[in-house]
Amino acid sequence: MGSSEMQRRKMDRREFIGLASGAILTSTLPAAAAPPPLKPMDVGLLIAPFSAPEEHFRRVQQMGFSNCFLSLDGYLGGGFTPAVASQFRDLLAKYNLTATTVEVVGPKPLIWDFTHGPSTIGLVPPETRAARIDALRQVSDFAKQIGVPQVQTHCGFMPEDPADPKYPGTVEAIRTVAQHCHDNGQYFLMETGQETPTTMSRMLRDVAMPNLAVGLDTANLILYGKANPVDAVDILGPHIRSIHAKDGRWPTNPSELGEEVLIGQGLVDFRQVFSKLHRLGYTGAVTIERETSGPQQIEDVRQEKIYLEKILRDVLA
Repeated sequence: MGSSEMQRRKMDRREFIGLASGAILTSTLPAAAAPPPLKPMDVGLLIAPFSAPEEHFRRVQQMGFSNCFLSLDGYLGGGFTPAVASQFRDLLAKYNLTATTVEVVGPKPLIWDFTHGPSTIGLVPPETRAARIDALRQVSDFAKQIGVPQVQTHCGFMPEDPADPKYPGTVEAIRTVAQHCHDNGQYFLMETGQETPTTMSRMLRDVAMPNLAVGLDTANLILYGKANPVDAVDILGPHIRSIHAKDGRWPTNPSELGEEVLIGQGLVDFRQVFSKLHRLGYTGAVTIERETSGPQQIEDVRQEKIYLEKILRDVLA
């Protein structure tokens, strides 16, 4: 598929649907908004609730999920107001949901391919670094208002060579965001995808912040041609605090990402991923992220929920 199609599908996903781990910091929430505790490896959904927030939260509950991961780029540019925070707290309480993690990846430009991705995604490109740091500070402050203990983003195509001129600035940028999240009592999660697991492990070491951790996207490692997620857990496992459950296939065109597909039809061995994480003590959520749109997305998510819950019953038995 072409880069424009990949971009469209990425934006489709952000328009509707969506994980993470860790308990909500209930001390920061009003008593009425305190969410129920999650079961270990409870399946959740990624949502982007900018348009019609109540409809999105209601759909999460109606589809049988207890938790959601919030993709909030739609609120950049002045949308993270006390009124919106109050609305979110009320909706989470109304629908008895736990919000596990918040994420922003903007502001734009964002081009999800191999040709333009390295210069447009994450905290690596110097041209957009300050704006992305500011966006992550905003969403961290918003997350504190609604009691969400984790902030996640794509940090970008981290240099594999630590002698790369972009490397020191990337380390400092990630440390700056991690420090802000630390001051808000939150973890800052780097989402897997554009870098090898070893490169991300090196970044964890070099940033050296106790609240810096990993958001494992099971498909992204394959879509970017970087690693098998089963093997990636061997390197990053102890640092993983959220999971995006997604499936895909290796890239066959060197300019374009691999194809994201319905869970169970790609190359991710979810049983092995979950088994390894369970042995490591992971108890956070498992969030479905399906990059289709409309009615097909809803049907896909229903099927994926059944598929994942069956595997998890066996793994957790």
